[in-house]
Amino acid sequence: MSRLTDNLESIADQIRQTFSAKDTAREKALPLCREVIRHCSQAIRAVHRQEFDQAEERLQSARNLLNQAKQAVTAYSELSNASFIRDAQKEFAEGSITLALVTRKQPPDPNELDIDPAAYLNGLGEAVGELRRYLLDSMRRGDLSQGEELLSAMDDVYSILITMDFPDAITSGLRRTTDMVRGVLERTRSDLTLVMSQNELGNKLKKLEEDIR
Repeated sequence: MSRLTDNLESIADQIRQTFSAKDTAREKALPLCREVIRHCSQAIRAVHRQEFDQAEERLQSARNLLNQAKQAVTAYSELSNASFIRDAQKEFAEGSITLALVTRKQPPDPNELDIDPAAYLNGLGEAVGELRRYLLDSMRRGDLSQGEELLSAMDDVYSILITMDFPDAITSGLRRTTDMVRGVLERTRSDLTLVMSQNELGNKLKKLEEDIR
C-alpha cells in the first residue's frame, strides 16, 4: 500500500466497527419487533372475543417490547425509522385504537403511544377493518347496539385520512390505506343498513301479528 493510502486500513477498521455495532443493534431490535406484532395480533383477537382485559395486557406487553426495540437502535437514526420499527408501531396503533373504540373510549394519540405519526395514521386506517369485523360479528349475534356508533367512528377516521394529502414518502403509503378504508366503510354502511332495515321490518311484522291476535 502506498504512503498516499496507508491510512485506508485504519479507516476501513473504523467503518467495520460502526457497521458491526449497527448490525448488532438491528439484530437485537428485529425479534423484539416481531414479538410486538405477535402481541398486537393476540390483543386484537382478544378484542373480538370481548376479552378486553386480556387485550389490554397484550398491548402493554407490546408497548414494553416496542420501547426496548427503540432503545436498541436509538444511536442510529436510520434504524429508528426502519420499516420493521414502523411496522411494529403501526400494529401497536391498530390494536390500541381498536380496543379504545370498541370499548367506547377516545382513541389514544401518537404522543400517548410514543410512535411515529405516519405509523399512527396507517394503524388508524387498519383499525377500521377490525371495527368492521367486530361489527359484523355483533350483527351475526343480533346485537346492533354499537352499529351506528362504530360506523360513525369509521366515517370519522376516513374523514381525517383523506385530509392527509402528502407524498407517500412522508406518510408511508397512507393513500393506499385510505383507499382501503373507503371500500370498507362503504361495504359496512351497506351491510348495516340492510340488517337494520330487516330488523325494523321484522319488528313491524311481529307487532302486526300481535295486534291481529
